[in-house]
Amino acid sequence: MPTARVDDSLDHARRLNAHYDAATTSEGGSLLARLRDAFLDAGCDPDRLSVDEVAGIDQLHLGGRRASRSLATMGELQGGERVLDVGCGTGGASRLLAAEYGCHVVGVDITTAFVEVASWLSKATGLAEHTRFLCADAGSVPLAQESIDRVWCQHALMNMPHVPRVLAEWRRLLVPGGCVLLHEVVTGDNPEPLVLPVPWARTLATSYLRSREQLERSMTLSGFEPLRVDDVTDAALAWRQVHSRRESRPDDALEKSRRLPGPEMIFGEVFPTMGRNLRDNLAAGKVRILEGVWRAIN
Repeated sequence: MPTARVDDSLDHARRLNAHYDAATTSEGGSLLARLRDAFLDAGCDPDRLSVDEVAGIDQLHLGGRRASRSLATMGELQGGERVLDVGCGTGGASRLLAAEYGCHVVGVDITTAFVEVASWLSKATGLAEHTRFLCADAGSVPLAQESIDRVWCQHALMNMPHVPRVLAEWRRLLVPGGCVLLHEVVTGDNPEPLVLPVPWARTLATSYLRSREQLERSMTLSGFEPLRVDDVTDAALAWRQVHSRRESRPDDALEKSRRLPGPEMIFGEVFPTMGRNLRDNLAAGKVRILEGVWRAIN
């Protein structure tokens, strides 16, 4: 029934907002206000920031900017594409695509605080003219049919319970022959339960991991053909191992960077534990990381 679907969507949105903006509940004050104060404390002007200064809160996925550049290269972006960044978070990938690839990007996220922060960071880094952000469900995006050349999605489908509905929305938005560029977490061969919490979930209530086979079947049934799909788990694990060591043993060389806002400002003090758990889940084969490009079949 439509009413049941609306209620379910609202409940899902509340759970995701509670997960991704948990620090606001525990510490008080909006995420935007706390981040602005943190940049001031670090000696930065929160209205004029560089991409390096915001790197710690910029792209909340494995591999950071390097992984985003890898996906952009795989997708053969030429410049000027209209891109929808699904699950954009604080907008780091949107700004990278605008600044380095000349794309015109609309970011969409269901977490209100992320959309507010993404808009502020784009203005502060001088990229507001090339990026804009919407707070919406990925299965119902307020954009016109065939208005997007590329759908970009990094580490977001694992938070979405109704992937076929989301993929149908992507088909509606994409121009004929448009492509999906996807960087996603899937289940591994180890069937043991995940060690929680992880960055996308404190409990199973917000985790909707699928296997590679399930994801690829959903893409095919929704009218997408794979152009290239790579398993990049080893690179993701190596990246996470390095960052887990830094998070557990800060030293003088990292003092300056650690004064700048990092993921703990968003997830709270539990973030280092989330990072270690993700590392261990990757190492144990409980999750894997895919990078791929799919084209909409006319």
